[in-house]
Amino acid sequence: MTERHLTALRPSQATQDGDGVAIRRVALVGDPLTDPLLLLDELRSPYRQDFKGGFPPHPHRGMQTLTYMKEGGIIHEDSMGNRGEIRSGGVQWMSAGSGVIHSEMPTQKNGLMQGFQLWVNLPANEKMSPPKYRDIKTSEISSIHDGTTSIKILAGKYKNYLGPITGLSTMLEFFDIKIGKDEFIFEGSEDKNYFVYVFEGSVLLDGEILDSQSGISFTGKVIISTNSESRFLLIGGKPLNEPIFQYGPFVMNTKQEIIEAIEDFQNGKMGNLFNK
Repeated sequence: MTERHLTALRPSQATQDGDGVAIRRVALVGDPLTDPLLLLDELRSPYRQDFKGGFPPHPHRGMQTLTYMKEGGIIHEDSMGNRGEIRSGGVQWMSAGSGVIHSEMPTQKNGLMQGFQLWVNLPANEKMSPPKYRDIKTSEISSIHDGTTSIKILAGKYKNYLGPITGLSTMLEFFDIKIGKDEFIFEGSEDKNYFVYVFEGSVLLDGEILDSQSGISFTGKVIISTNSESRFLLIGGKPLNEPIFQYGPFVMNTKQEIIEAIEDFQNGKMGNLFNK
C-alpha cells in the first residue's frame, strides 16, 4: 500500500498584486511537501475596480507560470515579442527561464473575472534556459466525464488522456475537477507531491473538511466527496529537492544568483516591454 501524508489545511490569504489587483494567495514555496509548486493565486471578483489595473510589465527568472482563466479574459505581452489573449477556459504557459518581462492585462469591463495562476519551480539546470511562451485555447483541453464527476486536463496525464502541457521535468499535473454525489478516488503517483484547492463548495478529503478558497497537500491515494456540487483544482509535480532562494519574481538556488538576477534586470538584460 502506498504511504500517504496529508498536511495541515492551507486557507488562502487576501492580498493585492500588480496594480492593486485583489487576489487570494496560497504560498507554497519552501515546503518540501509541495515542492516543486511555489504559489497559487486566485483572482475572483465581479467588480472591475478589483482587477482593472491588471499586472503591468514585471520580470521573472527561474520559474514557470500557468495561468488559467475560468471567466473573463486577459492579454499577455512579453519581451520575447509574444502577444496572446485568452478567454474563459483558456490557458497561458510561460517558462521564464533566464529572464523575461511580461504583462497581463484584463480585457473585460463588466462581469465576473475569475482565474488562477500557478508558479512552478524550475530545476537548477533549466533556470538559465531560454524563455518560452504558449497560448492554449479551450478546444485544446481534454474534458472527461464519469458519473457526476467531470475533469478538465490542463497539464499532464489523467488515465489515458493527455493535457496540452506535457514533457516538463517537474511532470506537472493540473486538473480542474467538478464532483457531485459520486466519490472521486485519485491514485497519485508515488514520486509526486499533490495539492488540492477548493474554489466552489466544500469537500471531504480523507476525513478532512476543506472549504472554499482553501487547500491541502498530500501524497498517494485520496478519496474526495461532497454533499452537493463542488469544484477544485488538483495539482501535482515531481519534487526537485533543491535549495530555493526567492526574491519577489525571481526564484533561484542561491543568494548570489538572486543578486545577479536583479542586476541583469536593472541593466536591461531581460529585454524591455512597453504597453501601447
